[in-house]
Amino acid sequence: MPFNTYLYHSLHKISIILLIFHPQSLVYKMLFKSKSQLKFQNLSFLCCFLFVNSFSGFSQSKFSGKEDLLSTPGQYTVVFNPAAPVVDGKLNDAVWQNVPWTEYFKDIEGDKKPAPTWNTRAKMTWDEKGLYIAAELLDPHVWAYLKNYDDIVFYDNDFEIFIDPDNDTHRYYEFEVNAQNTMFDLFMPKPYRNGSGAMIVYNAPGMKWAVDVQGTLNDPSDIDKGWTTEIFIPFSAMPFAKNQNAPVDGDFWRINFSRVEWDTEVKDGKYVKKKDANGKNLPEHNWVWSPQGVVNMHFPERWAYLFFSKKASGASETTFSIPYSEEQKKHLWHVYYLQKDYFQKNRSYATDLSKLGINDLDFSINGEDNKLWMEATSRQFMVYISSGDDVYIVNDEGLVQLLKQNRK
Repeated sequence: MPFNTYLYHSLHKISIILLIFHPQSLVYKMLFKSKSQLKFQNLSFLCCFLFVNSFSGFSQSKFSGKEDLLSTPGQYTVVFNPAAPVVDGKLNDAVWQNVPWTEYFKDIEGDKKPAPTWNTRAKMTWDEKGLYIAAELLDPHVWAYLKNYDDIVFYDNDFEIFIDPDNDTHRYYEFEVNAQNTMFDLFMPKPYRNGSGAMIVYNAPGMKWAVDVQGTLNDPSDIDKGWTTEIFIPFSAMPFAKNQNAPVDGDFWRINFSRVEWDTEVKDGKYVKKKDANGKNLPEHNWVWSPQGVVNMHFPERWAYLFFSKKASGASETTFSIPYSEEQKKHLWHVYYLQKDYFQKNRSYATDLSKLGINDLDFSINGEDNKLWMEATSRQFMVYISSGDDVYIVNDEGLVQLLKQNRK
């Protein structure tokens, strides 16, 4: 236990002792009303009091109030396949048969919300040219009306892919497709929360995609099974990846998938979105592979880890561990979220970590000593964490950087 934490809990216990034995304290008078006799019921009260208070300092999480944003995201090992699948949306190629599915999608906020109505899952493989993604979306009523490339297809039900190849939360990619096989691809210089807009003019060169509907599209008179999609994204189409040619064994990206699903009803033989009492569309459902902890896909630090394995599909499974630095970064993101809350309330950033309630700046992560510090003005901040010669930083725009590295 770090010395600061030890000192805090020691002083906490001393204060309880003083509360009991100071002659003027209420607890003292209750217990020692008669010098020759202890009242049993008052002693019972004291035991309960001490029990609750002795654990109060330990009951709160180190990320208290932000646990949903600082849980560990999912991970997936994508296996190598030299024989590329045919991108036709059908998922019946031999290549796909030994490739594992992800877990079924959950609500974007996780288990605190009801499970999705219809199951969704995805799988991935790769070759030297790019990443292949397949998805299965069960749905008894498959519909989509947007037909033009780069239409904003999340106004229909859709399947979405988010990729940050270099894990810095900036310069990432989004791909969306609906059951009409309409593609919407875009590039984000940084998240919307940090003042960025989407670059819809970005078109991924060499990308292929296809959809197969198991049923009939836009026909409310029957019951469908759902729809599947295949998408091929060339590595060369993502210029901010560490290696545009191909990842090497053990490289990882950040990635997540989302399914947008609208509540609909049938009017005049057509699916239309349900509306509330004020005539506005009911909010869409957001079902995702790795829960974000917030109703916003544009928190790239919350996306899952995609590890590239050069082992062929069907070979013995390779297990990759999430890097130690990702545990360190949780402390940076904790400060980042608290700073944004502080700014929302005070219209300025805190200039000292103590103003955010963070006083323990030297602590251990998995047995290694770490140090946390911050440089800040009322309008900007930079938070650092170091262990040995490693120094990671996040700034007020949410950009993550490695300033110095000595870890292999």
